[in-house]
Amino acid sequence: MRRAEFVGLALGGGALRRSLITGAIVGSILSGINQGDIIATGGPMPWVKIVLNYIVPFCVATYGAFSSRLAARDSQA
Repeated sequence: MRRAEFVGLALGGGALRRSLITGAIVGSILSGINQGDIIATGGPMPWVKIVLNYIVPFCVATYGAFSSRLAARDSQA
């Protein structure tokens, strides 16, 4: 599979926008759950954990879009 084909399947057709929205919503919820007490008290921010709270759901949503499109493409072939 060429890189352009991979990127098209993973991020094309509105998948990037949906993955960004999913990452923002789920990441905010996870940050609130996992670091809410630190955020509320103004303690030192665990930035790596907060960033990962956003990156992981983005990657999961992107993988879901990619695998779904790949399966649809392969079933048509």
